[in-house]
Amino acid sequence: MFGVGLPEIGVILLVAAVILGPDRLPDYARQAGQMIRTLRRIMKSTQDDLLADLGPEFNELELSDLDPRALIRKHILESPEDSPDARA
Repeated sequence: MFGVGLPEIGVILLVAAVILGPDRLPDYARQAGQMIRTLRRIMKSTQDDLLADLGPEFNELELSDLDPRALIRKHILESPEDSPDARA
């Protein structure tokens, strides 16, 4: 997750404990957790609204299929017999 490992998280928590103090740290952690839950709820709501607005034909849309690198790779590796132009 963002290249942050366990040692980095430990250092961040240690610095936060020193700056905020051990008595205020649980309150800030609770607020951070609530903020993350709220952001996740907003993100999920936005996704649901977008899918509802786009209609059922976009339910199975995979964004990875629209990646230009994947499209180029697919067409380079595809044999000429498999292409739609070769069948016509």
